[in-house]
Amino acid sequence: MRPITIGLIREGKTPPDKRVPLTPKKCTEAEARFPGLQIVAQESPIRCFTDDEYRAAGIEVRPDVSDCDILMGVKEVPVGQLIPNKTYLFFSHTVKKQPANRELLRQVLAKNITLIDYELLTNENGERIVAFGRWAGIVGAYNGLLTYGRKHGLYELKPAYECLDMEDMQEEFFKVKKLPPIKMAITGSGRVAQGAVEVLNLMGIRRVSVYDYLYLDFNEPVYTQLRSSDYNRRRDGRVWDTPDFHRNPQEYESTFRNFLPVTNLLIACAYWHPSAPRLFEEADTCRAHFRIDTIADVTCDVDGSIPVTKRSSTIQEPAFDYNCQTGELEPAYSRPGNLTIMAVDNLPCELPRNASRDFGRQLLDNVLPHLVHEGTDAVIERATIARHGQLTERYQYLQDYVE
Repeated sequence: MRPITIGLIREGKTPPDKRVPLTPKKCTEAEARFPGLQIVAQESPIRCFTDDEYRAAGIEVRPDVSDCDILMGVKEVPVGQLIPNKTYLFFSHTVKKQPANRELLRQVLAKNITLIDYELLTNENGERIVAFGRWAGIVGAYNGLLTYGRKHGLYELKPAYECLDMEDMQEEFFKVKKLPPIKMAITGSGRVAQGAVEVLNLMGIRRVSVYDYLYLDFNEPVYTQLRSSDYNRRRDGRVWDTPDFHRNPQEYESTFRNFLPVTNLLIACAYWHPSAPRLFEEADTCRAHFRIDTIADVTCDVDGSIPVTKRSSTIQEPAFDYNCQTGELEPAYSRPGNLTIMAVDNLPCELPRNASRDFGRQLLDNVLPHLVHEGTDAVIERATIARHGQLTERYQYLQDYVE
């Protein structure tokens, strides 16, 4: 392998993100596994792993990493901090033509930059090979129960971001024993939903089948996990077909209304496509059978599958209320009849050390072998939006977006 240096850049976005692509231990493991690889960390006062932790692991820390071959961050790099003629890896949030990051992609092209996006790193089956999704589900489910407890004055959970790590957060789980016999629904079957399931299981909340959830009463809190086929159906009455649902979501309609009269807390973790049906409509929230009073919208698509998610919330102020009478948003817990929504859009940031360890493991096993070898590589190729200031063939459709 040719000698190659990776620079871990300081996160520049506001509010600052404390996560890191590679923890100190993962850096030393990577250097041992790939001879010729050197990793340097840029000085940072905000990282969840301190400069001294990197130094203690034998990793060089310095103010400037602009001489490195590859620069690695987590969130979008502020336009003014982009270094010309470099190769970057970060989450750019540009492939869906997000308006907020149009200028970022323009400057990537203008500055002759090669941009590889973590979100686009996939295997040959099109499955993502690095993601923070599990931690979004873990923190999202925890925040959902924190919000429910606050709303009903049952218990006060310590916010996840005040916990040192997952182990510290688990010390709080016993408090949810004060829950009445409510029913909770988790939507989705991917990494995010699995993270949410993990938390409810660790809290000792009983899982029940979809049928029992709909038709039986329990004297303890229970949850069920809903797959797409549990709350959608084909409009023409034909048999359910999962691949077809993903290809033609517009041919389907929601049957989530079956769950509205029995669900108290909804934890929404399912990926949603804009052509797919919403779970329910705003008008439903005023109907007598609408039992849900707390929603943890972990996917956090504004005006998406959950129509009352009219904005995202912040780690410090995670919840807001929706007044079904007026259709307006109000401060959290402000009125008994309101629906309370938790819609933090950067949940893994609340447990940055755990999330970073997990992400670094995936990078080390699934991405670095492709990144550091000679020549082009299909995995890296699929994730490269721009090369030397030009959009790659796969991402030519972004041309009108940057223009």
